[in-house]
Amino acid sequence: MPNIDHVGLTPGQVQSFIDDGFVRIENAFSADLAKQCRDALWAEIGLSPDEPEQWARPVVRVGFKSSPPFVAAANTPQLHAAYDQLVGKSRWLAPGGLGTFPIRFPSPESPGDDGWHVDVSFGTDHPDFMEWRVNVKSSGRALLMLFLFSDVGPDDAPTRIRKGSHAQIARELLPYGEAGATLRQLSADGYASTANCEVELATGPAGTVYLCHPFLVHAAQPHRGQQPRFMAQPPLLPKGEFDPTLPPSPVQVAIRQACGLTF
Repeated sequence: MPNIDHVGLTPGQVQSFIDDGFVRIENAFSADLAKQCRDALWAEIGLSPDEPEQWARPVVRVGFKSSPPFVAAANTPQLHAAYDQLVGKSRWLAPGGLGTFPIRFPSPESPGDDGWHVDVSFGTDHPDFMEWRVNVKSSGRALLMLFLFSDVGPDDAPTRIRKGSHAQIARELLPYGEAGATLRQLSADGYASTANCEVELATGPAGTVYLCHPFLVHAAQPHRGQQPRFMAQPPLLPKGEFDPTLPPSPVQVAIRQACGLTF
């Protein structure tokens, strides 16, 4: 009989997501898809991998991309199975593409966007992004995701992750209830409560995906390597609001455990 690769996460990986706030999946999409997407992004920004003298800025941002290679990368069987396992079967919307893309180039300059933060998920129509909000139910966001479209080593500006920080953020959000906290409120002390968390680097070969709890504290960093880093950092969107009649997903289990909730 032919060998059939395991699709989806192991029980140990699901538990690691609950405890640490993220899971790393290698070969979540193919190297060929990664190259197709990378080529499209080079064309989008008008630069070339063969002309490093033109790489003048530490970071160039590209918005949402919905051409077929990007849709395919976000919707592999491996990822669909993992979405089901972490968020709940059929409780998420299939990505119609990927974005945004902070493309980072080797540079001695600070990128200017390397502070610790949590991604907020609703109230985003407010003109001041510091007034955007997040609540303890994580309304509007099922997962934070990091898609690596180039090989990323420790010097290649990998995203920094504060391991287990999602639990502390859940506890801080609980008193704010359904209305949630603004980014200004949540970040007032610079996330000092998570400063002692172990820092993990989001490294891996092209095709690696990190599926992260929405409350995970993370940060960019300068690029000290040689080759540009291509990564997407999209949300996985939920189909609707939290439904208490359904069994809790690992995303919800992590929140409940952190807050000591039993409902």
